[in-house]
Amino acid sequence: MSSPIHRRVSLIIHAPTVGGRKLPQLFHWNDPDRLVQGCIRDLAECSHGAARFELVERLEVDEFPVKADGFRYQPEDFAARWRQRSGFHQPDAVDYHALIRQFGLLEKVRSGQIDEAWLMAFPYAGYYESIMGGPGAFWCNAPPLQGTESSGRRFVIMGFNYERGVGEMLESFGHRTESILAQVYRDHGGPSNLWERFIRHERTHPGQAQVGNIHFAPNSERDYDWGNRRPVSSACDDWYGFPRLTGARRMVNCDEWGGGDIRAHHFWWYRHLPHVEGETAGVLNNWWAYILDPERVRR
Repeated sequence: MSSPIHRRVSLIIHAPTVGGRKLPQLFHWNDPDRLVQGCIRDLAECSHGAARFELVERLEVDEFPVKADGFRYQPEDFAARWRQRSGFHQPDAVDYHALIRQFGLLEKVRSGQIDEAWLMAFPYAGYYESIMGGPGAFWCNAPPLQGTESSGRRFVIMGFNYERGVGEMLESFGHRTESILAQVYRDHGGPSNLWERFIRHERTHPGQAQVGNIHFAPNSERDYDWGNRRPVSSACDDWYGFPRLTGARRMVNCDEWGGGDIRAHHFWWYRHLPHVEGETAGVLNNWWAYILDPERVRR
């Protein structure tokens, strides 16, 4: 078992006031702090103790973040649009550089005060689920943040939505995982690309399913099809014994990963990621080392 990997997080919550009430309370959305703590606990457990996130600062701001084109919602205006479920501003993208400046994120990463930032806000805040900055930043479910090299090292900014649940937070983290491990294995072809082997599922590799990806369980027939009862042959259990992969297979269906529950599937998926000491073909056997610290990914 690998040693825990500690990551220091700046949590930034955008919770604007509308008519004297915070947005999460006004619309009966989830408590941002409870969501974050639930996600931290899940990641610690499903990573076999590798992922140890610590909130070193919590910043709650009573405002809407500015969009990349300079637009900023006004409280009553946003509330009216949400009630109508229409009329949201386009383009939706937030101004990441404005956020980085406002909260001094580059300086905090460079000084070692934090390793990454978690943004928590409302629907249509304009966040990517994850995005990477710093020197040598690469695609992390979003284009790399240019002009952030003064951080001195790579860092990730997660984007979460307190209208949704912990399962959706794990999904956002799952796309970060997919991006980073694809980069780790980018120069590995054929059998040496163990990441491509890990994510095989029945739809793309009939008769060769392994664990699947964050959207497709081994037997899924479409995106988010985590409740499919169709039995398929999978080598998912083989990954519990990594790096010794025997090729052993058995029939599985959604009973293995929660019968359609998003949080249960994602927890099951993370449990299969390699997490032990040593190396295989020049890659650490603890894939969490890369997921948690993208600075470890070869440039």
